[in-house]
Amino acid sequence: MRVTREDKSPTNIILKVEADAADLEPIHRHVLSHFKNVKVPGFRAGKAPSQLVEQSISQQQLLDEFMEHALNELYRRAVDMENLRPIATNNVQLKKFVPYTQLEFEAETEVIGPIKLPNYKTIKVSKKSPEVTAKDVNDVIKSLQQRLAERAEVERPAKDGDELTIDFSGIGEDKKPVPGADGKDYPLVLGSKAFIPGFEEHLVGAKPGETKDFDVTFPKDYGVAALQSKKVTFKVQVKKIAELKEPKADDAMAAKAGPFKTLAELKTDVKKQLRTEKESQAKIDQQNSLMAKIAEKTEAEIPQRLIQDEIGRMEEQEKQNLVYRGQTWEEHLQSEGISEEEHRERNYPEALQRVKIGLILSEIADKEGLRISPEELELRMQLLRGQYQDPQMQAELSKPENIRDVEARLLTEKTLDKLVSYAGN
Repeated sequence: MRVTREDKSPTNIILKVEADAADLEPIHRHVLSHFKNVKVPGFRAGKAPSQLVEQSISQQQLLDEFMEHALNELYRRAVDMENLRPIATNNVQLKKFVPYTQLEFEAETEVIGPIKLPNYKTIKVSKKSPEVTAKDVNDVIKSLQQRLAERAEVERPAKDGDELTIDFSGIGEDKKPVPGADGKDYPLVLGSKAFIPGFEEHLVGAKPGETKDFDVTFPKDYGVAALQSKKVTFKVQVKKIAELKEPKADDAMAAKAGPFKTLAELKTDVKKQLRTEKESQAKIDQQNSLMAKIAEKTEAEIPQRLIQDEIGRMEEQEKQNLVYRGQTWEEHLQSEGISEEEHRERNYPEALQRVKIGLILSEIADKEGLRISPEELELRMQLLRGQYQDPQMQAELSKPENIRDVEARLLTEKTLDKLVSYAGN
């Protein structure tokens, strides 16, 4: 087989493949074996010579199956010969075919281009030592006190520390509803600063059943660009007011919060949990910082298709999150003040970075000779099965594509651990 390669770009390759009888005859025999049970007079099923079987079947059916197998097999060999990493075959053109003796075709292929890694073993990123302060612990205790607080409905005007149950909606200066600026039966503790600055202050002094209208200007650095510095008129109905009576931070409260006999035991457990969380976050921060540095020093030719596919996955995740918030995709785009195309352009840099880091990790795993053994995979699968008792989830876990995903995650974890070992602790 002869392969000629034309590089239209670092990520777009045309492979010209020429095969002769020596290449095609084994494929011909393989395809004929699919018809071995065809009935041939004078022979038992499966015992007739190949030549007679070929004479007894539809020549068009044989040719169609042969061409499918030949193109796939020869293309795979050509990709291996050229050491390519294809992601899609855009166009296959048959140039010449003499049945079973000569075949020529061209395949235009999108590939992952060259990846030039830096000397990643010399890139150092230290992991921050997490510190759990007394304030951290006390903040959690305070949150538990609020959660365990007794609520007594009152008829007096609202004051800081009260929990109000409200319905609210926001109207922009264009007199149109502001997507996402509405809620029903929302519990709001005055003074918690859970809402935008200025909102809660307008409700101090409100009475049960009262409706209040007021303007609030969103901060200039607000997370949603379309709402930055925007004035919104809110209509808020105060449905009820509850006075919160928080329990004292003592042994009795600790017993209500969990299997603790004393407040000291509760604080010890809180500190342990916080340390675990901070250790985990410190590890993630180190890995992210390390990969960002490696990516910055890596030269990579990345097909646009991979980046656009990643943008699509990011959008699908975003749409799922919007469903939970009761917001449509169109409402979300409107609240952001951008078009769908602008939204995709905004996601492009992050998608590019994600794809690039994924390719870097794959390249380093190959370079380091990292593999996931069957035993490692089975252990992780057992752990996952133990987490999900639902039969439907068990069945999902057993699907080949999900097992491959688990294996890929394991390889990523192993590669990151290797890189961290070079980067320092």
